[in-house]
Amino acid sequence: MEPWKTLSRTTVLQSRDGKYLTVENHRVGLPDGRVIEEWAWLITPDFVNVVAVTEAGEFICFRQTKYAAPGVSLAVVGGYLEPGEDPLAAAQRELLEETGYAATEWTALGSYVVDGNRGCGQAHLFLARNARWVQPIDADDLEEQELLLLSRQAVATALQQGEFKVLPWSAAVALALLQLNDNS
Repeated sequence: MEPWKTLSRTTVLQSRDGKYLTVENHRVGLPDGRVIEEWAWLITPDFVNVVAVTEAGEFICFRQTKYAAPGVSLAVVGGYLEPGEDPLAAAQRELLEETGYAATEWTALGSYVVDGNRGCGQAHLFLARNARWVQPIDADDLEEQELLLLSRQAVATALQQGEFKVLPWSAAVALALLQLNDNS
C-alpha cells in the first residue's frame, strides 16, 4: 500500500494567535494517480493525557465541564505540548501544574492520531504511578473543576458507564487499566 501525497496546501483559516487551530485545503495525490483537489485538513497542537495513580493506589481525576462535552464529565490530567516539548516532559509538567502531584514511574501508553482523515494533532497517553503530592496546584485552566481521588473500581465503573465524555480520556483510562492488569 502506498501513502497519499500532499501536492499542495493552502491555509483557509487560522486562529488569531495561530496556536490552537489552522484549517487548510490540501491537494492530494492518490497512489492510483487520481488527484483530490480539496481535502480539508485541521492542524491543532499535540497534547498529552495522563492517568495518574497515587502511592496509595488512588486514581487522580477531575470532575469538570468542557465546552464541547455536554454536562459534567470525569477527566484525567491533560494539556497541550509547548513548541518543541517532549511528550513525557509535557505529561510531567501537566501533572504537577494541574494536581500538585509528581510521579516516580511513567509508562507511555502510545501516541495516536486524533482523526485519521483530517489530522487534528496527536494524543500522547501516559500512565503515571506512585504519584505523591509535592506542591499546591498551579493550573491556568479555564474550566471549573474538582480534584478527585478515586478507587480503581470506581474508575473502571465510570469508564464503563461513559462518565469520561472525551474520547482520549476514555482511551487513556482503558489503556491504563489494561497496563495495570498486565502488571498485577
